[in-house]
Amino acid sequence: MKKILVIEDEAEALENLLLMLEMEGFKPLGAPNGRAGLALARRELPDLVLCDISMPELDGYGVLAALRAAPETVATPFIFLTARGEKKDLRSGMNLGADDYLSKPASASEVLEAIRSRLARREASERATLEQADLSPDFSSSQPLESLGLTPREAEVLLWIAQGKSNADIAVILGCAENTVKVHAARIFEKLGSENRNAAAMRAVDLLIRRP
Repeated sequence: MKKILVIEDEAEALENLLLMLEMEGFKPLGAPNGRAGLALARRELPDLVLCDISMPELDGYGVLAALRAAPETVATPFIFLTARGEKKDLRSGMNLGADDYLSKPASASEVLEAIRSRLARREASERATLEQADLSPDFSSSQPLESLGLTPREAEVLLWIAQGKSNADIAVILGCAENTVKVHAARIFEKLGSENRNAAAMRAVDLLIRRP
């Protein structure tokens, strides 16, 4: 259930928005002013913020600037909801990083469409980030391979096997006899249930891939 934070100093408008969001299957959070809204956003980390501009204590611009300055909320979708319609206000909001701008009075359908659109864009962006993440194996340490039930030395041997090294190469790298490497390799294959060198290497690479 997506959490939507509404920051609005008009009590009736706030109540109506929260009720509408609840009826649409969201988890609504409400704050009567900018300062309270900022504190709630930092604590709850909502999926989207719907915020008025003209409010006591801290206006909408101040809320947005503070959220954009914090790593945990820098990418949170933010929609201004205000009675102001001047272009200078629109530019100010967008320059600070607002995602959308709705003029009051906005209909329920307009508000919901804006919220769903921004949530969809956020999800699409997150998927793209995951797809572009570095999925190459990290060969800097053999320690993760110990989670396969291997001894530290066996994990070292498997680390080099995964990098395509021969038993002779591994013996030179680790400063041991080639026959010792063969014994370690045999034990590794047995513990992993791997039929051959390539199968063991694939298990290692899968574990060592850098995942987001």
